[in-house]
Amino acid sequence: MTVAADAQPASPPVGRCAPAAEQRGDQRYGTAAPVPRWLLVEQPGPWGRDALTQSRFAVAAAAELGGRAAAARVRVLLIRRPGRGATSTRRRWAFVDSRPGHEGSWWGRYDDERELLGVPLDGTAGAASATPIYLVCTHGRHDPCCALRGRPVAAALAAQRPEQTWECSHVGGDRFAANLVVLPHGLYYGQVGAAAALEVVRAYESGSVVPTWLRGRSSLAAPVQAAQHHARAILGERSLTALLPLDVEVRPGGRWRVLMAWRSGAVDVEVRARLAAPALLTCASGRPEPVRVFDLVRLRVPDSARRSATDAQAPPGGTPRSPAE
Repeated sequence: MTVAADAQPASPPVGRCAPAAEQRGDQRYGTAAPVPRWLLVEQPGPWGRDALTQSRFAVAAAAELGGRAAAARVRVLLIRRPGRGATSTRRRWAFVDSRPGHEGSWWGRYDDERELLGVPLDGTAGAASATPIYLVCTHGRHDPCCALRGRPVAAALAAQRPEQTWECSHVGGDRFAANLVVLPHGLYYGQVGAAAALEVVRAYESGSVVPTWLRGRSSLAAPVQAAQHHARAILGERSLTALLPLDVEVRPGGRWRVLMAWRSGAVDVEVRARLAAPALLTCASGRPEPVRVFDLVRLRVPDSARRSATDAQAPPGGTPRSPAE
C-alpha cells in the first residue's frame, strides 16, 4: 500500500492542540493510556493515520496481528529510527511487559510480516534485554503536533542514546506532545522538550522519575496515576519503585481510595474525579470534549514516616507542603 509521507510544516498554525493545552494548563497527571504490555514492530517509512494498517505493512498480516494483540491486551506500536536513514531488510520487534513486578523486554528480528503472527505475546520468545527503550511519538498523520514537537525531541535523544531511541506511532494524548514513553516501566511523559527529555532519561537510568512532566504509568489505572502524583508532590518522593498500589477502592461520588506502599507503611490517598471545561483535544477534533481531571481529597501517611514526609521538599516551582492528614 502506498501512503503519503507524514511530513508536516515547519511551524504550527494557530489553534494546534498542543500549544492550546499548554495555554490552558491542562492537567498532565492521570492521563497515561492503559497499556500493560506492548509489541513494538520496526516499520520504516511513512505511516497513515492508522499506522499498522496504513503503512508498508502487509494488509492481511496487519489485520490479523492487530486482532491477535487486542485479544491479548497487548498494544502494537510501529517504531522507526529518527532521521529516516537506511534500515536493514531484517527488522526488529520487541515484546515489552510494563506490569509492576514483571517489567522486561524481549527482542527478535523478522524478514516478513507474517513471521510476527507466530511471536508469542507472553515474553517467552526473543532475547531478554535490560536496556531501557525510549519512544517518542512522531505520528504526524495522526496529529501534526506529534510530528512538529516529537521529531526534534527524538533527534536530541538519539544523539545521546542512539541504540535506545525510536520514533513511534500514536501513544495517546496528542495535546501533550511531545510525548515520551519510557519502557519497560511504561512511564508516559508529556509536553517535554529536548532538555526535559534528556533529564527524564538520566533520571530513569538512576532509578527516579521526573514528576514535573510525568503523565503516569501505563499499567496503572488513571485514578491510581493521579493518587501517585499527589503523593509524590507532598512526600517529595521520586523513586521509580516507590508508591506502588496495594489496594484500590471505588467510592461513591467519583472518588477512589488508593493505598500505596511507602517506607515503613502505606500511604492512604483519596482522589476525586470531575469534568473540566470541554476543549479541543486533538488538532482534528470537530468539537470540544469534556476532560476528566483528578483532585486530591486527602492523604494520610504512617506515623513512623510522618516526620520525613512533613520535612520533604516540594517539587521544583512549588512550596513545601505537609501531608493532608
